[in-house]
Amino acid sequence: MGFRVRRAPLLEVGRRHWWSSAPATEIADELNALLRDPEVRAIIAHDGGQTVLGYLDLIDVEAIRADPKPILGYSDIAMLHLVLYSRTGLVGFHADLAMPGFGEAWQAAPAARRRVLEDVYSVLLTGPEAIGTLPTGPSWECWRAGRAEGPLIGGLLNRIVRTQATRFALPLDWFDGAVLFWEEMGGEASWVWSDLHVLRHCGILDRIAGMVVGVPRAIGGLGSSDGSPTLPEIVLDVLGDRDVPVLGNVEFGHAGPNLPMPVGIRAGLDAAQRTLSLLEPTVRPRT
Repeated sequence: MGFRVRRAPLLEVGRRHWWSSAPATEIADELNALLRDPEVRAIIAHDGGQTVLGYLDLIDVEAIRADPKPILGYSDIAMLHLVLYSRTGLVGFHADLAMPGFGEAWQAAPAARRRVLEDVYSVLLTGPEAIGTLPTGPSWECWRAGRAEGPLIGGLLNRIVRTQATRFALPLDWFDGAVLFWEEMGGEASWVWSDLHVLRHCGILDRIAGMVVGVPRAIGGLGSSDGSPTLPEIVLDVLGDRDVPVLGNVEFGHAGPNLPMPVGIRAGLDAAQRTLSLLEPTVRPRT
């Protein structure tokens, strides 16, 4: 796509500390060095994993305020986006990771799809204008009709829940009129149902204007022959009679290759027409 790429030091082959490449303090040091480096104009996470909770309190937020730069990734990185958005207002890109995304899912996708995604990512990362309507996929489904317009907030469902349990949680009023997007990977259908009820109990579902749900991956007990619920049934059961339009089976997160979902950008949703639009630019020229 024309970008110059530099590999960060912790990508050295063979590095390992428990389930990560290094202790959380070393990962924080590397991230902070990238945030402070004026030559680094964007940061793409190599993979997701289980590390962000260990360094949320070690991030140099002043470096972000002084020199904002896009951070791309999903899965565990979803928590990073939400916390940095809460602390600094930085737009985070819930978008493809380097290895399972650009390195695998993109290579397996049809050439035409890759070209569409390249255009979307290029405009989002370098363009001063709003991209408008995102390219619709054949899997998209209207689970509840309606329209909504508001800030796009979300990520991996279990990371949304965990973020809201920390001192870096988004204030509840930030969800007023928001378009909540979420996806889930692994676990059980009952866990999804439970996490959505957490969002109900803490008041988020009473505040949002719309919902976009990603394609589920490896979730046990979804729509099986024993009478287990489908994902639309779970979502609508928890929403109850709330007048919230829902667009489902959208290709972001673990479903890859990803449509990027920039946290904090104003979005327009028309569930019946199966459209999702980004109504603001995600970056601004350096001054």
